[in-house]
Amino acid sequence: MGIPVATIGPPFLPVEAFLAACRSCESRGYDAILWADHLMGMPDALWTTDVTPAAAFAESPHRFYDTVACIAAAGVHTERIRLGTGVTEAIRRHPAMLAQEWLTLDHLTRGRSILGIGSGEPENLTPYGLPFSRPVSRLEEALEVVRLLWENQGPVDYQGEFFQLRDAACGLAPFEPGRYPPIWIAANGPRTLRMTGRLGDAWFPWYLTPTEYRERAEMVRKAASEAGRDPAALTYSLVHYCVMAEKPETSLALLRNPMLKYLVFLQPAATFEKAGREHPMGPGWTGIRELLATEYTTNELCRLLDRVPDEYVQEVLFHGTPDDVAARVREYQDAGLDHVTLMDVTAMADPARAVESAALLDAVVVQLGSDA
Repeated sequence: MGIPVATIGPPFLPVEAFLAACRSCESRGYDAILWADHLMGMPDALWTTDVTPAAAFAESPHRFYDTVACIAAAGVHTERIRLGTGVTEAIRRHPAMLAQEWLTLDHLTRGRSILGIGSGEPENLTPYGLPFSRPVSRLEEALEVVRLLWENQGPVDYQGEFFQLRDAACGLAPFEPGRYPPIWIAANGPRTLRMTGRLGDAWFPWYLTPTEYRERAEMVRKAASEAGRDPAALTYSLVHYCVMAEKPETSLALLRNPMLKYLVFLQPAATFEKAGREHPMGPGWTGIRELLATEYTTNELCRLLDRVPDEYVQEVLFHGTPDDVAARVREYQDAGLDHVTLMDVTAMADPARAVESAALLDAVVVQLGSDA
């Protein structure tokens, strides 16, 4: 069977370019556009023309439109493509607000909104004075609150450690009666995998090998069955970066760029160790869950990135021709995947290749969608 392909939301400014990019994604056959819900982007320490030519095209790596507003705007300028977050969290937004916002988006998109959600990242919280303590427990309660508000007509109560409701109501019904926005959960660890089976509509992990994908997909299915849900009703997705080129050797050269190495550096030390590598930050480092890149200078970060082995970057990031990338995705299909989100990061290393790489990724979409 074919594999639907989503893409990470176009970051283009101004508004006209952003909307044109959304319509283009729809016309080119993408299943969904998912926006990373960020306040901060790539580290300023790496946002220099010495590190990435992309810095010449944008003064700041933190220029983001609000994600909810993006989904709303794209919803009224497209007709088919699904629109959602990849992903938000329940720290900046109270779960009651998430419940109302996504039902609102459900109407503005005419039933095409997706609530992609995870436990959060320090870079979007700590600099703004927001807590990042026990984020998985907070996420679990938040999902329970969203479900409770969606699935009950009258006022409800909820007594949790992080959230409390008393005679609280959400009177807005979904665009299609009984069909609430699907909840896609970014889950890699045992607890969030069980949470996905119990409370989610889709599993949305990143940075797993095909073997790990198969094992963890089974954990999601088992949790769904134990919760009295049909495991086959869930979507089994994956988000992954890719570097596109007409020749494999071109993509291999691009992978040596520090910006692309940084995407691999974000992995926890345990992931490096499973692959027989040593993380530049040493054992026990939890990756993006504790990284505050603002604390590092350009020289410090570049020295760390130099210690990320080139061959490991090649193992982790999808790269090469459309045939090469499609083949990597199919390895996960054999492990249970039925949907994929691909983010083309070629332009981070060479902005001049942006148009070419977009066309090559389109070819991947066609290949995967036409698989018998």
